[in-house]
Order: sequence, then structure tokens, then C-alpha cells
Amino acid sequence: MVKLRLKRCGRKQHATYRIVAIDVRSRREGRDLRKVGFYDPINNQTYLNAPAIVYFLERGAQPTETVRDILKKSETVQKHLEAMEVFKRISSNLPPVKNFFN
Repeated sequence: MVKLRLKRCGRKQHATYRIVAIDVRSRREGRDLRKVGFYDPINNQTYLNAPAIVYFLERGAQPTETVRDILKKSETVQKHLEAMEVFKRISSNLPPVKNFFN
């Protein structure tokens, strides 16, 4: 199972975190599948790769409580998730594509 969680970076007393997609069995600084964001709690800066986050969430990745709170504050991830839901609803109502070559 894959989780979206924080990976600590930076020096003592000045921690920054990467938001990563990582296997549940890995430790905190273990090898990640992909870096999907950055969070600096001291300067209150956040960078999120919204398409990558949506990709992992659609495939069943579970965010930790802290990452879930960071994602809730971000409007960009919410907009991507809403757009994907709208796209799925529209594409499910379309008729199947005919194959003209057979």
C-alpha cells in the first residue's frame, strides 16, 4: 500500500519536509516512489505537484493526517480532484468509439 507522507529534510532546529509517495513498510527517510511536494512549516511555504498527487490518490494512496490537512488548505489539489470527477462523469456518458477499420 502506498501513502502520501512527510519526509524530513533540512538541518537541526530548521526542519523542512518533502511530501512523498512511499510504501507503507518503508521508514521515514526510506526510499520514496516519487516526490510530490514540499512543505516548510517555519516560513509557511508549500509547493504541491497537483497532477502527481491526484495520480496517486486515484490509485488508492492514503495521505497521513498532516498531509491531508496540507492538501485541504490547497485549492489547486481540490480543483484538480473536482475536474477529474467531472471528466469521469462526462466520459462515462459518452457512447463507445466505433472501430472503422474492422
